[in-house]
Amino acid sequence: MKSERSVATQIVDLIQADAMQAGQHLPAQMLADRLRVSRSPVNQALALLHEKGILVRERNRGYFLAQPVLAADANAAQALGLDETDVVTRTYFQIADDLLRGQLPGEFSEQLIRTRYALTRTQLNAVLGRIRDEGWAERKPGYGWQFSSMLTTPDSLIQTYRLRLALEPAALLEPGYRLAPKVIEQLRAAEWHLLDGGIETDTADQLHARGVRFHESLVEASGNPFFVDTMRRVTRVRRLLSYRSMQDRTRYKPHADQHLEILELLARERNEEASALLHAHLKHTIDAIGKIAGILEP
Repeated sequence: MKSERSVATQIVDLIQADAMQAGQHLPAQMLADRLRVSRSPVNQALALLHEKGILVRERNRGYFLAQPVLAADANAAQALGLDETDVVTRTYFQIADDLLRGQLPGEFSEQLIRTRYALTRTQLNAVLGRIRDEGWAERKPGYGWQFSSMLTTPDSLIQTYRLRLALEPAALLEPGYRLAPKVIEQLRAAEWHLLDGGIETDTADQLHARGVRFHESLVEASGNPFFVDTMRRVTRVRRLLSYRSMQDRTRYKPHADQHLEILELLARERNEEASALLHAHLKHTIDAIGKIAGILEP
């Protein structure tokens, strides 16, 4: 049930981040792609949300949103009995912090993690499964696990942003670029939620998901599958240090303001100006990360 509830919580976060409306279809494959999990836990989570009254199921059509989940309700998952401030989530973030502090070896056994963090077998599988799916550890051939060597220094996070600096503004200039009005409104709602208090109240997971949704949506509108695939890969590998950088949230208000400006330009099809502003936005982020490098040091 823990892993099932974890996916259900992520679906609730997604519903909030996208400002989904009642009646919206939630295809299992779309959710599996967005959450980067298999369809099996997604189907279990959808059934659970159906039991909770959040979704309705239509025969041969799938699941649909029964009622909107307000973005302003930061405790929606808790109210539904899906709260993830449990052993699995706490351990996940503790492992991330211990790794970045240099307190864990590059290679490790399941028994080491289970003993160090006092986990049951089910909890261990849930934690390691999430870490594996997010790309910062993998199972070794034969026996044991190893952490990625890519993402344990401030330079690693800045390097991912430098790649994005080259990619994202260019995506907005692709021929046939179109960001659907509905997506623009969903992204605007997410930014207004942050400015209305979400910066302080959202979890690290929720903050990261909202940022990912904004930037991936802009790139997806290019219609260029190579841009999209590269963006998704970068998103996966930068997650670990992104969580750590969220200890300083002062930079999120100007970020939200800049996101809204970019969306306004794209809504008016002023893509060159939007591209220039996105370049400046990412450059500003690189500079800001440089100023908080101490938070990211082991």
